[in-house]
Amino acid sequence: MHSLYIIYSKKLNRYYTGETNDLQERLKKHNDHSYKYAFTTAASDWELKLVKEIENKEKAVYLEKFIKRMKSKVFIQKVIAQPNILDELLKKF
Repeated sequence: MHSLYIIYSKKLNRYYTGETNDLQERLKKHNDHSYKYAFTTAASDWELKLVKEIENKEKAVYLEKFIKRMKSKVFIQKVIAQPNILDELLKKF
């Protein structure tokens, strides 16, 4: 299983979307700045806003890339409020 996740930083007022097979470790790494040149190093207050369990990495990456291509905070907030949108997107996979 893989997880698609959306995290949020109050400090930056920004969202970040990613995928992983170890959610707790990934969140810890974001907040500890383990990824030196990553966008998430700009803050240390990342908190989970959405977690969606996906059956495999390919589908999780598909959703992650789809959300990132939208480049829309409004779309991300809509996905958080209505996670079933992700199920509809997976039907197109």
